[in-house]
Amino acid sequence: MSRNLKIIYISRITMSASRALAAVLVPIYFALLGLKGTQLGLIFFGVAIVSTLISTLSGMTSDRIGRKPFLIFIPLLASIAAVAFILTTNIYLLALFSMLGSFGRGAGAGAGQIGPYQPVESALAVESVESSKRNQVFGRLAFASSIGALIGSAIAITFPTQNHLVLHSLGMFKIGFLTTAIGPLFSSTLAVFIKETHQTNKQASTETARRSLNGSNKPKFQLPKNSMWLLKRLFITNGINGLAVGMFGPFVTYWLYVKFGASVSSIGVLYTLVNIATLPSTLSAAPIAKKLGLVKTVTLVRTIQALLLIPMVLAPTYAIAGGIYLVRMVFQRIGMPLRQSYVVAMADKDERATVTALSNIPSQTANAIGPAFAGYLFDNVSLDLPFMLAAIFQLLNSGLYWIFFHKIPPQDEIDYNVKLDKTSTENKNSRQD
Repeated sequence: MSRNLKIIYISRITMSASRALAAVLVPIYFALLGLKGTQLGLIFFGVAIVSTLISTLSGMTSDRIGRKPFLIFIPLLASIAAVAFILTTNIYLLALFSMLGSFGRGAGAGAGQIGPYQPVESALAVESVESSKRNQVFGRLAFASSIGALIGSAIAITFPTQNHLVLHSLGMFKIGFLTTAIGPLFSSTLAVFIKETHQTNKQASTETARRSLNGSNKPKFQLPKNSMWLLKRLFITNGINGLAVGMFGPFVTYWLYVKFGASVSSIGVLYTLVNIATLPSTLSAAPIAKKLGLVKTVTLVRTIQALLLIPMVLAPTYAIAGGIYLVRMVFQRIGMPLRQSYVVAMADKDERATVTALSNIPSQTANAIGPAFAGYLFDNVSLDLPFMLAAIFQLLNSGLYWIFFHKIPPQDEIDYNVKLDKTSTENKNSRQD
């Protein structure tokens, strides 16, 4: 394991711990301060927009100047945002810092989203290993997310079991937000020790020199031509999935709080159990993809995720809804690292971070629209309707993902299947002889 990969793994744990705790605290904190679903949806809308801008700019720029600066700076924004939650209860300031810190992306069970620098992290991770180990690396990154999220959700258990006690003791929230600030600060400090080969910069310099010799004055930032076929298809699938995730992902904590009266502590217990249950599934992602194929595995688990949303929202009790959510997250954790792995595998090696960042724009844009729409539905129509609509969109996403990509496996998967067929043929001939 390379030095950079060790740093990435450790940072993923600390960032996920912080994100998981924030995902429990922030929605309930806003609700206790008097915000309704519509207002919360507007905040999450802003969070998604700002996160999209940071993600896109950092991804495209890191292909030119390197990954390290963004792995230092962006976590600092999350740390500063958490400190702001300690210093003020002003709704407008808290909304602003939520956007800067990307608070409101994903639920606390898993909290796979470590922040808008994920395209940069993914590119650095894949550059640190051989292609044959790519799925394994992303599986271990998801495992690190589970470990971190387990820590974050376990901290939430220490809160009082009654929300009104928490409201009258905001000191508990301040301690929680202080803990949320420590993780990103540690990750930022750790990133200082990343050593880049400067291959990306060298490639960029070579390309600049070539353009100069050809008399070309192309803009510094341009669309990834070699990976455009991939990007067009990801625009469609990620956009539909982003709309689905935006309608339920940021609201899981809020939904449990409003529908069942769940406290910070009880939600912390649920998320802790979920994170324990999902630990094996993250490590099983690579072996399952090796056996079934990467695209087939992603399609299958995404379909199961969508279908499980329906009985979850129809569940009559918190325990039943939580149990179904747990099962759903087990499947979600299998697909998440494989989707990331497929994108970086199929993108041109000089365009990985750019493709990852640009491919997330439709997802994050739709993810921004989803919360605003869902918040209105929560307040004026039904607590369950946004989740039902999300299930429909995810099923559509699964079908399109299969149609677009099942005939285009990664090269290492093709090589493995060829080798497997060759070995099978040799064994068959040997038995015949």
